[in-house]
Amino acid sequence: MDNFAGFYQEGGNFMHPIALCAVLGAGIMVERFIFLFFRFNINGAQFFNQIQKLVMANNIDRAIKLCNAADKAALARVIKAGLTRANKTEADISAAIEESMLEVTPQINKRVMMIAAVANVATLLGLLGTIFGMIEAFNAVATVAADQRSQALAKGISIAINTTGFGLMVAIPLLASQIFIANLAKKINDEVDLYAVKLENLLAARVRQG
Repeated sequence: MDNFAGFYQEGGNFMHPIALCAVLGAGIMVERFIFLFFRFNINGAQFFNQIQKLVMANNIDRAIKLCNAADKAALARVIKAGLTRANKTEADISAAIEESMLEVTPQINKRVMMIAAVANVATLLGLLGTIFGMIEAFNAVATVAADQRSQALAKGISIAINTTGFGLMVAIPLLASQIFIANLAKKINDEVDLYAVKLENLLAARVRQG
């Protein structure tokens, strides 16, 4: 901890905005992970198999109750929207499913790309700190008295190296987590798209059969 405190202090003022990026990025990362993994995520194949069996048994009310049991999951919300119109026309069923998907999809993708944006800002701030550190080092060589030159030069180089290092320390974990979270969001989106179409076809066939 003492080593990190010294590392942070020697990095100069640019360490503060990089640290702010770390806090902001970590907050978004944790919020998105909890939201997507624990709230919006569901075993799509298993869930839809249960829904399909209930629909084919003409037990729509129980299928809706099954959706209510997982009402936070994106797929369950879309499926429920279609089931509530199960006794309407094919157009009504399709419109209900599409409307629900338009509500759910932005919530799935919300702030996912922001993690990578914060990581990029942290990297750029580190590079900017490097530039200012090198400027300070060159100024030390040109203007500072000989007996203080080595100390001023070391300070400039510390700013340059530490800000770059800290920027990368913040950016790399955020970018890695963004890849995982983006893949999780894509998985949920793909399941919603797939099983929404399957439900629409299933309910349309039921309507045609009377």
